[in-house]
Amino acid sequence: MILRIVFLSAFLLFSYHCLAQSTNELDAALPEPRAYIPDSQYLDFVYHDHDDLTRFLRATSARYPNLTALYSIGKSIQGRDLWVMVVSSSPYEHMIGKPDVKYVGNIHGNEPVGRELLLHLIQYFVTSYNTDQYVKWLLDNTRIHIMPSMNPDGYAVSKEGACDGGQGRYNARGFDLNRNFPDYFKQNNKRGQPETDAVKDWISKIQFVLSGSLHGGALVASYPYDNTPNSSPLGVVFQTYSAAPSLTPDDDVFKHLSLVYAKNHAKMSRGVACKSATPAFENGITNGAAWYPLTGGMQDYNYVWYGCMEVTLEISCCKYPPAYELKKYWEDNQLSMIKFLAEAHRGVQGFVLDPTGTPIERASLKIKGRDVGFQTTKHGEFWRILLPGYYKLEVFAEGYAPREVEFIVVEQHPTLLNVTLTPSKRVEGTTVPFYRPLPIPQQQQHYRPISPTYSDSGIFSTISSGLNSLYSNIFG
Repeated sequence: MILRIVFLSAFLLFSYHCLAQSTNELDAALPEPRAYIPDSQYLDFVYHDHDDLTRFLRATSARYPNLTALYSIGKSIQGRDLWVMVVSSSPYEHMIGKPDVKYVGNIHGNEPVGRELLLHLIQYFVTSYNTDQYVKWLLDNTRIHIMPSMNPDGYAVSKEGACDGGQGRYNARGFDLNRNFPDYFKQNNKRGQPETDAVKDWISKIQFVLSGSLHGGALVASYPYDNTPNSSPLGVVFQTYSAAPSLTPDDDVFKHLSLVYAKNHAKMSRGVACKSATPAFENGITNGAAWYPLTGGMQDYNYVWYGCMEVTLEISCCKYPPAYELKKYWEDNQLSMIKFLAEAHRGVQGFVLDPTGTPIERASLKIKGRDVGFQTTKHGEFWRILLPGYYKLEVFAEGYAPREVEFIVVEQHPTLLNVTLTPSKRVEGTTVPFYRPLPIPQQQQHYRPISPTYSDSGIFSTISSGLNSLYSNIFG
């Protein structure tokens, strides 16, 4: 046993050195994203109403058909489309083995800075693809879905220059959309709204790996959980701003993702309070519940229900600053928005297959010791963002014997891993259920995932409501 541990330690060090070296060479060959100056003929630093936003998205899709695809996931209460723009070198179809990621802006209608930055992000991507190596790599290896506005009705009644308050925050029926999702800790009795129902349907159909939700009213990257079993609306008023944290099993990953955004931001990581009466955040990040607990938040829903790592990005102290400040906000956030998306390429990724090479859809996976699981796509794909270390992957699928596979993750180099499951029949009537293997049927058509192919033989071959709303109206 001791000999195995010594050998394993040496093996991990050697593997880390080799892969880190290759990663450093890749980083050296891939320069940082370049600064972007918009062409005012197509997009200037001004606020765009829904008609202007729609025209820009349609024109961009027509101008760059090989890099963009425009679709609507539904309509707001007042009939405005909830537009999503895909930006990728394969915009109209999922790229096998390559992750889908997303940004959602303007979930609170009176917080439109993110709405405008996402339009500029789209413009930056399409105009830089042929000249910026980092952008080209990102779009060639990632499918990026950008929803500039989840609450166009709220935005329509918001007022430029209003740094605080709630006018336009809610949808047309007066619901806070970021309190309208199912909640992990408490039953959420608020009636579902068309905008949130559309988002829930959207993320049930696309297996997003990473997500950012852009807000305003503070300057911080806030990560799950937003809620806690012991949260109380009265606590928001009768205690200090700092409540108890509510940590996920992936707390290390969420802190890392939040730091990636904060440290690449021009100001966020300094942790400066927006106002003297508001909290400052160490390194510009916070656990959501430690800031203030809320029920029905979108980031917790993404994570618990679908395994998508979502972080809430509060990017402006003023909720609706004057338009002349938008250029400054773009300069502050440009690098952060790009680097954050690239984190989808960290951790482990691969396929779950049967012995014939056919993908197993909706297989359940879990990193041992981390209780929030995730599933495979219809192509048998999976992804999980993880920091460097040694892990065990538990894989389950109906009709197959479960498996546990060891693997390691190194810095900035995804571990590529295939897992083959054996068809079996569960044998009941014993203290510990066991699985009897079934004969493998002969099939003429074998599925083969896009190269590279991976090995699954283990670690040695796997390198690579009321008061709460009042508080929210003030801070985001």
